[in-house]
Amino acid sequence: MNKGTEIARAKEVLIDGGLVAIPTETVYGLAGNAFSQVAIDLIYATKKRPKYNPLIVHIKEVAYLDQIATNIPQKAYQLAHEFWPGSLTLVLEKKANIPAIVTAGKSTVGIRVPNHPLTLKLLSDLDFPLAAPSANPFGYISPTTAEHVEKMLKGQISYVLDGGDCPAGVESTIIGFEDGEPILYRHGAIPLEEIEERIGKIKVVNKENVTPSAPGMLSQHYSPTTPFVLTGDVHLELAKYKNKKIGVIVLKLNRPIAKEHLVLELSKSANIEEAAKNLFAAMHQLDEAHLDVIIAQRMPESGVGVAINDRLERAAKK
Repeated sequence: MNKGTEIARAKEVLIDGGLVAIPTETVYGLAGNAFSQVAIDLIYATKKRPKYNPLIVHIKEVAYLDQIATNIPQKAYQLAHEFWPGSLTLVLEKKANIPAIVTAGKSTVGIRVPNHPLTLKLLSDLDFPLAAPSANPFGYISPTTAEHVEKMLKGQISYVLDGGDCPAGVESTIIGFEDGEPILYRHGAIPLEEIEERIGKIKVVNKENVTPSAPGMLSQHYSPTTPFVLTGDVHLELAKYKNKKIGVIVLKLNRPIAKEHLVLELSKSANIEEAAKNLFAAMHQLDEAHLDVIIAQRMPESGVGVAINDRLERAAKK
């Protein structure tokens, strides 16, 4: 697997129907031509992703929106202009040029403009949008570095466009529409309250969804192979695991934890945005440490902390 910053190389692979891992501000995506049945089949096969789980389509700019979506609500345009490029996915009625396999047979498609200079340049050089779920095996921890992608998909894709660490670190917030009114499908890097400040109250749908309306709605996801526990009291949980090799994820270490445990602080200053950026990297590090269990602290339930807890809950789901 080649890795680098050559946009021309990534473009060549994509035009030939292959897959490229692309950096975004959220996580790395596994990208293919959104108009190509062959490329989309390859995405599902490479990720081992079930075909009932739809993909997000990445476009170059807001002006491209009406080329792949139709009957777009006014509030969708408002959000697109407010937050794109950025960590917001809009689920809209699709046009016929988006293959049904991209949307798991649904009449709607998730769309966003990613906020990363390399990927924006790549998109501007292509005459097709990119379908791009996270560049990891289905259900596993999302990748926030090119190295994560290399470890997980080694030998399976042609090129990783290396854009460094993903600054947001958790996936996009997903908003759909019902009779023109917004619905939250997934908490993400843009806190719900920021969106509601622009367009008013938003209905939240249940994530426990066997046939999801949008990506990221399955109840079990983002999971390490090591047993994973989410708790409000790390010390109380640690007492349940005697003579075990334990990894611990905390926002900030406020009380000492025994030195035999591998403890990772997400933010020494308890900054929740920094914690989000470091979350998946911490999970990858601990999952590679041959531990008996990983114990994660529940984060403050505000701002992007809601999205972090959402990912931790799904990782801990049995």
